[in-house]
Amino acid sequence: MPHLVLYHGSLTTQDPRFPHASAMAVRDGRILAVGNDAQIRGLARPHTQQIDLGGRRVLPGLTDSHFHFYGWALDRRGLFLADTNSLTEVRDRVRRAVRGAAPGQWVLGLGWNQNSWPDPRLPGRGDLDDLAPDNPIILWRTDLHLAWVNSRALREAGITSATPDPEMGVIDRDRAGQPTGILRELAINLVRDILPTPTPDEADQAMRQAMVQVHRLGLTGVHDMRIMGGEDGPPAFQAWQRLRTEWELKLRTWMMLPNERLSEAIGLGLRTGFGDDYLRVGGIKIFSDGATGPRTAWMLEPFTDAQSGMPLTPMREIADLIARAHQAGISTTTHAIGDRAIRELLDVFTEVLPNQQGPIQPLAPHRIEHVQHSHPADLKRLAPLGVVASVQPLHATDDSAMVDQACGQRGRWAYAFRDLLNAGTVLALGSDCPVASPNPFWGIHAAVTRQRRDGTPAGGWYPAQRLTVAEAVWGYTMGPAHATGQATSQGSLTPGKLADLIVLDRDIFAIPPAEIADTQVWLTVFDGQIVYQADDSDN
Repeated sequence: MPHLVLYHGSLTTQDPRFPHASAMAVRDGRILAVGNDAQIRGLARPHTQQIDLGGRRVLPGLTDSHFHFYGWALDRRGLFLADTNSLTEVRDRVRRAVRGAAPGQWVLGLGWNQNSWPDPRLPGRGDLDDLAPDNPIILWRTDLHLAWVNSRALREAGITSATPDPEMGVIDRDRAGQPTGILRELAINLVRDILPTPTPDEADQAMRQAMVQVHRLGLTGVHDMRIMGGEDGPPAFQAWQRLRTEWELKLRTWMMLPNERLSEAIGLGLRTGFGDDYLRVGGIKIFSDGATGPRTAWMLEPFTDAQSGMPLTPMREIADLIARAHQAGISTTTHAIGDRAIRELLDVFTEVLPNQQGPIQPLAPHRIEHVQHSHPADLKRLAPLGVVASVQPLHATDDSAMVDQACGQRGRWAYAFRDLLNAGTVLALGSDCPVASPNPFWGIHAAVTRQRRDGTPAGGWYPAQRLTVAEAVWGYTMGPAHATGQATSQGSLTPGKLADLIVLDRDIFAIPPAEIADTQVWLTVFDGQIVYQADDSDN
């Protein structure tokens, strides 16, 4: 019999056999039954907890399909700069952080974006040196593909005018050949590699606190992505496993491995999907190019204000990685932002996948992360290949002005969610946090309106690419379930599936779309247990 009954609700089940219901019963971490109030309350026994939902909207628990969760959990301890609007504001926060730091202690931060400043020039080491002559500083730009450091950090990393650009990275230099303090792509690792390593206790505590935060947002699952270079792979996997062993893992976690570990994974016989309902190995993460902000996305034509970007991994090498992984039953997820990177990656899939139909097949499909600047000729190519598009709606609205500047009229093919969906592509939605906010309702709002939360631009940015509310919700529920090969156990409120669900303070299907971003979560249930409940004063 059920230990939990929820009734007098408005359930969006995502199950086409019974799309709507008012009540559900939960037992042993699974959904026992879904139906009307009389049917479900009739299952209750004296020990059953019953909750009157007051007519509130109920959804399956939401999953963020692209989340740098381990890094975000640790980075929350540093400076948060995403809400700064000028170089002066960033300097003020750095100044306060330095005052509280011991001499020689690193000052870390992320989220700045010079495009939101009155003077949108890239900063340099001189903008930090007077604040922290005795403290090394590294501040990641919002897209994580560019970092800003001071002279002390350059010295500690041994970066001088004689330091060559690393493979797949750029050290910006002034006219005299001296490093400016801006590092692009894998050049960032020259500094990242010397940062203090958190202890296991510090990492676990940061992860626990981060899980509490995302439960408040309605997330019950994440696809944890790896950064370039893969240095965070082993410590992240270790942290997730420690939490799982201690029964403190309260997210359905799809853990991506860095592609640098593929040979080890194959040698061990590790396959995509290994694990349990709490923690599974997802596959390997590959980077084909950079990002639009630093103009390192690999484009078919030059940016209006820069060259054509750069590949980060040769396509022949990517083809080899995908072929070897597929043959070993390991899925791949490849970062591709520029339209040339996307086209060449699709060519690789077209060449490789038909030749890899052996007895072992990956549990989950291959996927492309971001799919930002697609040439219209390529938008219909993902679905026939069975490739999932893992996309981030907030990037479309956050970056619209930047894309207009960098790409001109070609921006109309950026973030082409509607065209991808109409072509039959499975969309799995996410945030790319900490590049953007992990709030999924901000993401749904962006997908539905193609506007920022202040209502700009009027009418939406290329509004023909908007999704409906139902399509966006599917992208945070069944989309991730399909992307992980877990559609039989996750993504809908179906009897027998895992009991992950959320209750909202408003009906996002009925309110004006502009109000969706203000949605708050009233209740979050993970594995059949209440992990967050708002106080009456919260809503």
